[in-house]
Amino acid sequence: MAADAISRLSRGGEGRRPARRQAVAVILLVLLQVAAALEAAAQAPIPNVKELSRDPEWFPRLYKSYLPRRLPDPQLTNSPILSAVLDSGKLRLSISDLRTAVRENNLTLLYSSFVAAYAETDLLRAKGGGAPRGASGIQIPSGLFAGAIGAGLGGAGGLGGFGSAGGISGGARQVTARPQGNLDPTLLMNFSVDSTVSPLSTVRVSGIPVVATHTTALQARYVQAFTTGTSISITFNNQRQSSTQQYLRFNPLFVSSFNFTITQQLLNGFGRAANERFMEVARNDQMIARELVRAQTSTVLAQALTNYWDVAAARENVRVAEMSLEVARRLYEDNKVRQELGKMSRLDVITAEAEVAARRRDLVVARTNLQMREADLKNILSKQMDAGLAAAEIETVDPLPEPRDSDIPELGAALRAAMSDRPEIRQAEGNVLNQAVAVKYAENLLKPTLVVFGVLASAGLSGNSRAVDPVTGATIVIPGGITQAVRQVRGFDFPDYAFGFSFSVPLNNSSARADSVRARLEQRQDEVALQQTRNRIALEVRKAVIGLVQAKAQVEAARQAVGLAEQSLAAEETRLLSGMSTAYNVIQRQRDLRAARLAEVQARANYAKALVEMSRSTGALDR
Repeated sequence: MAADAISRLSRGGEGRRPARRQAVAVILLVLLQVAAALEAAAQAPIPNVKELSRDPEWFPRLYKSYLPRRLPDPQLTNSPILSAVLDSGKLRLSISDLRTAVRENNLTLLYSSFVAAYAETDLLRAKGGGAPRGASGIQIPSGLFAGAIGAGLGGAGGLGGFGSAGGISGGARQVTARPQGNLDPTLLMNFSVDSTVSPLSTVRVSGIPVVATHTTALQARYVQAFTTGTSISITFNNQRQSSTQQYLRFNPLFVSSFNFTITQQLLNGFGRAANERFMEVARNDQMIARELVRAQTSTVLAQALTNYWDVAAARENVRVAEMSLEVARRLYEDNKVRQELGKMSRLDVITAEAEVAARRRDLVVARTNLQMREADLKNILSKQMDAGLAAAEIETVDPLPEPRDSDIPELGAALRAAMSDRPEIRQAEGNVLNQAVAVKYAENLLKPTLVVFGVLASAGLSGNSRAVDPVTGATIVIPGGITQAVRQVRGFDFPDYAFGFSFSVPLNNSSARADSVRARLEQRQDEVALQQTRNRIALEVRKAVIGLVQAKAQVEAARQAVGLAEQSLAAEETRLLSGMSTAYNVIQRQRDLRAARLAEVQARANYAKALVEMSRSTGALDR
């Protein structure tokens, strides 16, 4: 038994060395078990991020609570989707492939995904009674910390000590108890071996001038708080003491004691609303974290789709530049033939040749812009730019969308969809919910403090005692030990009962009243912020609808302008053949047609971007 080990360890002479060897053997055994536990933890499977809010399996692998959890390393290489769409130096991207590549490879989304993991760890922390730490974009209401800035639900407390020998006082006393402990139970243990030699100024009490005392003590305490405002404390103490004094009743002396204390808060600190505030906020923060990730996903997807349509438009611009260059070359060749036939001057040929050079310059610019747009898109959809991806040419599989009347939603329906689906609104609503928790807690702090408590204790006292044999007159030793002392504790041979209450009323209650008002002011502030968010989103939806309508009209007008420019160029070329026009006039019509085609491409790209903004503003882009 542990009690016998304590007894042997505290003895002097021959019993001390075997005890020390046994202690060393126990320490070595514990170290081996810890090493085995560390090796098992190193081979344990990596947990899912969602499991971070769960406690590890308690039995039989108790050691897992004291080891760091393994987390997956961030994957900083591109996912297989990019290899799948890369063929012969071309990156054939559809809208579906683009969405998949962005979700799997965008570093901004990978970075923001850790916010959800932070929220999971905050919930685990709150389950143990600690305060959540929050994260970027997640605010913890300051009102939750009123009265104990930076603290959780309570403290573990310290170990109790022993009183005088015997542990029981015959005098009157006042008993008090206070709430202590956290939601995570705490086990505290203390073991000590003490040897003291003290000189005395008198020999009347001890019988000798110098007293040597050897003490071995083992203390254990269990403390836990509950969300109802209840806390319990269980303490068990064992002590063995031997002394060279001559007139002791027990030598060695064995003292054991047991103490069970329970407290219940009835006003301030009562109930789950006050003691589960951190858990409730942590659960709200999980929702806020998910919406933060959604908002970031929507933003990145909108940027990626915008760049996708920029690439498609840039490729169309290259095609327009190539067509314009071909038209200019044809005019130049025709003018050279007419010059040779004496029907055109050298100046007209030079003018046409200058136009060819200008169109060649425009083609170089268009190709450069295409490469720039491709580089922007590659950066969004990849984690790292390897040589193959950097050299690949992006081919947009999906063409620029054609305007349709069905693309333009009804304003009321768009507003309703945005108000129900936009992640920013849910984030703001989560902040209001968190402030409501802080308001409830601040109202609880306005109440006086009333704590009722009960104490049940027991003590035991035993040891070797000496007596005189009435027959022989010899001194005999009556054996006793810690087992007998523990039996006395268990049988409540020396019971101690206590109950009572502690009542505290802060006069004026200024701090609590100030905290309550501040919590409600912060709640009003978040409600105003929620309405601001709704108004901002409604404005974005209205602008998106207007932009979509205008973009559709621009496409229709640009197409009409292209048709008219083509007719004007054909008519001017006919007049040139009949000698009624000049080469310069034809070049002007070519420039007009080029400008009209570029404007059409830009209008179609703007329409595609307006569709993206319409989806983003209504919260449907990340679905």
